[in-house]
Amino acid sequence: MTWIIIIIVGGILGWLASIVMRTDAQQGIFLNIVVGIVGAILGGLLLSPLIGGASITTGAFNPMSLLTSFLGALILLAIVNLFRRGSIR
Repeated sequence: MTWIIIIIVGGILGWLASIVMRTDAQQGIFLNIVVGIVGAILGGLLLSPLIGGASITTGAFNPMSLLTSFLGALILLAIVNLFRRGSIR
């Protein structure tokens, strides 16, 4: 049951991150889910020691874990945009 919630929340976070980074028209629902989950893992590795929140992949669904996962998804999309276009945007 936790994996279903991670997929749903990851999809929502990936969609919100793609709106912020203006890549929403290029991505479908599958890529939004992938960006949300991979971004949550990235945020858990990079941002958890800095801001003290866990990611959604650990099963924590509090505001700090959602923020950590969202910021991880933003970082992931910024890295993808950097390699794809040569600029972060």
